[in-house]
Amino acid sequence: MSDATPTTTWLTQESYDRLKAELDELSGPGRLDIAKKIESAREEGDLKENGGYHAAKDEQGKIEARIRQLTVLLRDATVGEAPESHGVVETGTVVTAKIAGDETTFLLGSREIADDSTGIEVYPATSALGQAIQGLKIGEKTTYTAPNGKDIAVEITNVATYSG
Repeated sequence: MSDATPTTTWLTQESYDRLKAELDELSGPGRLDIAKKIESAREEGDLKENGGYHAAKDEQGKIEARIRQLTVLLRDATVGEAPESHGVVETGTVVTAKIAGDETTFLLGSREIADDSTGIEVYPATSALGQAIQGLKIGEKTTYTAPNGKDIAVEITNVATYSG
């Protein structure tokens, strides 16, 4: 099994570097830019009816939330190569499974692992599906309860090493 626990996020070095660069940008130039926008909008007068001011404050809130999210994610991340697949589902592996009869291939882990260019879906290891399939081997079956309360059958058909 991987040394990543459900509260730990496994990241490739490339993913870590990409997210660290985003955090550095947001916490440095990003904060300065939004502060300038807020100050500029504040100078326009009455704050109650100042749409630019409120939009800038909303943007500031989103930036600060993303900074907090990235800070925690990077602090708790396990960085390294994808775990080599041994036919067992674990965080950082690419899983092919029949879910409710439909075959689906996905990366099990954080959405932050794969950038948008990989095109692979990512299911969190902390999701109901992720928790249900952790540790299963090819050919094993289980069920999990979806958010809507329905029990969904899952059969693991392949487990592969993530190549990015």
